Amino acid sequence: MDKIKANKQRADRRHGRVRAKISGTESRPRLSVFRSNKGMFLQLIDDISNQTLASAGMKELKAKVNKTESGKELGKIIAAKAKDKKIESVVFDRGAYKYHGRVKAAAEGAREGGLKF
Repeated sequence: MDKIKANKQRADRRHGRVRAKISGTESRPRLSVFRSNKGMFLQLIDDISNQTLASAGMKELKAKVNKTESGKELGKIIAAKAKDKKIESVVFDRGAYKYHGRVKAAAEGAREGGLKF
């Protein structure tokens, strides 16, 4: 088995362990984080109806900032969108990523924006 395939399988197992413990509802959706090399995307997901309630991506940022700062700004943007939909509390889904760096910055930005989790 090649190295890339093994890394993907390990990441899938990590994400499966996280997702087994959390689930989003309409009143308390799941704040899902997807991180790539170039960007980052956040989504508020209702797992009961399989619907994305709100999303934020790197293209929504106005200023050019580094990756960690952009994570914090995205957290603030998703918190503002959640407030528009009258969502105050979420369940944080870090995926297969460590709670560190950009992922942590996004969580802190969402908290600064007023979301509770």
